[in-house]
Amino acid sequence: MEKDLSPLENKLRVRFNNHNFLRQSLVHKSYINENPSFTLDHNERLEFLGDAVLELIVTEYLFKHYPRTPEGEMTNWRAALVNSTMLAQLAEEFNLYKYLYLSKGEKKDQNPKAKQYILANAFEALIGALYLDQGLDTAKDFIIKNIVSKLANILKNKLYLDPKTRFQESAQEQETVTPTYKVLKEEGPDHAKTFTIGVYLKDELVAIGQGLSKQEAQVEAALKALQVKKWE
Repeated sequence: MEKDLSPLENKLRVRFNNHNFLRQSLVHKSYINENPSFTLDHNERLEFLGDAVLELIVTEYLFKHYPRTPEGEMTNWRAALVNSTMLAQLAEEFNLYKYLYLSKGEKKDQNPKAKQYILANAFEALIGALYLDQGLDTAKDFIIKNIVSKLANILKNKLYLDPKTRFQESAQEQETVTPTYKVLKEEGPDHAKTFTIGVYLKDELVAIGQGLSKQEAQVEAALKALQVKKWE
């Protein structure tokens, strides 16, 4: 089924010369599995290209505009700009999910992390499509306007630090306490365990996180703790 992509182009403020590039960037592989006669391939090759274009443009921008910043710091800043959470948020801003070609099963899947992964990949594929359709300069303008523009907020709120580091720094500054993490629950078989972990300030349970690894659960707990404490 063909979708009208002109509202999406309006949001993107881009007019594609070849609409098949834009359309293919929105095709998840599950849709092809369910609709093998669809005229276009899925978006994974475009995602591969878009990822490289995005990294190049962001790296060049940081290199030119922050000449005194060490490589390690720029690496953290770049990671904050191009990680899946950021890209999925940008995809949501453009209401990209509405235009995706997904299988019936994927549409029904309510797992937020799976949706985030699909959106982030589609956004990278979109950048790849834009690069193929209109070249590097247009892709660069799009990336700087929509992604690099988020850098000021990232630097102001130290979002380039992982949530555990941010929460630890804030807790030590605000309450002179170092957070501790405790496993509250382990569920499931060894090959697919789910961990529930609490983050504490002394005896106060501040927040709880879940994940498929202890590290993932700790990160989620720290992120929730930052929202609870509202220090930032």
